[in-house]
Amino acid sequence: MSCYKYWGKIEEIADKLSSYGDLDNEGLSALDGTDIDEITKILDEIEVIAHDKEIDFDSAKHILDDEKMNKALQLIRKFYVYIGARLERENAMKILESDNPREVLDSFHFYDRYIGLIENEMQLAKFNEKKTFVFLGSGPLPLTLIMFNMVTGCKCIGIEQLDDVAELSRKVLKRLGMDKDIEIITGDEKTIADLDYDILMIAAFAEPKDRVFANVWEVVDEKTPVLYRTYTGMRAILYSPVTNKDTRGFHQEVMLLPKGKTNNTSVLIRKIS
Repeated sequence: MSCYKYWGKIEEIADKLSSYGDLDNEGLSALDGTDIDEITKILDEIEVIAHDKEIDFDSAKHILDDEKMNKALQLIRKFYVYIGARLERENAMKILESDNPREVLDSFHFYDRYIGLIENEMQLAKFNEKKTFVFLGSGPLPLTLIMFNMVTGCKCIGIEQLDDVAELSRKVLKRLGMDKDIEIITGDEKTIADLDYDILMIAAFAEPKDRVFANVWEVVDEKTPVLYRTYTGMRAILYSPVTNKDTRGFHQEVMLLPKGKTNNTSVLIRKIS
């Protein structure tokens, strides 16, 4: 089925986002004063398009690469980053304030989708209690680290660039009683040079991609599995995909497409010697 059926809808959603005010480079806007339920409905509209199984990759590429759609896609992608960060931060704050932090964590908007995501990624590397897993770009609610530790028992280290975000995630882990198993370090991709680890993962929102992958290539060895998350097919409406140029110097071994309403495609690469 042609993805052009969504052309008008994509422009309509972009116009709706524009009505709230300008999104700046950090994804902050007048949306901050808007009820989270109201803007989550906009996310739902976008994901109806992103999750349409009848649109194949070639058809999706036609609309996602069209210059006329560029402005609308930029707005939608900024909005997706914004709402993801806001949902994480709000859930993190609720965890700190709750008498039942685990219940609050389970109520996170994307929690069920992470289950399918983690199941996919467990097939890409040998996660177990003897392994140390480093996640680059762990965010305010380090759910990837939490779930990998819970399911596989691996030791987890998250790397986060922003001091306040790193500190919030540390408080969340302490509140959940997981601060002994999961460590959060303030830093960037160069920080991994000082760490001992067995598996490395690069978050979908780690930017700029070309710099991140280039710096990882400089310090990682050829045996270490490097996982990354990206967006494929019509799901690329949500965020710009990782390109072959970004991952030059690496060999792709496996790509696993998302299950159900999960948005991320998971990819295993290794450094080429």
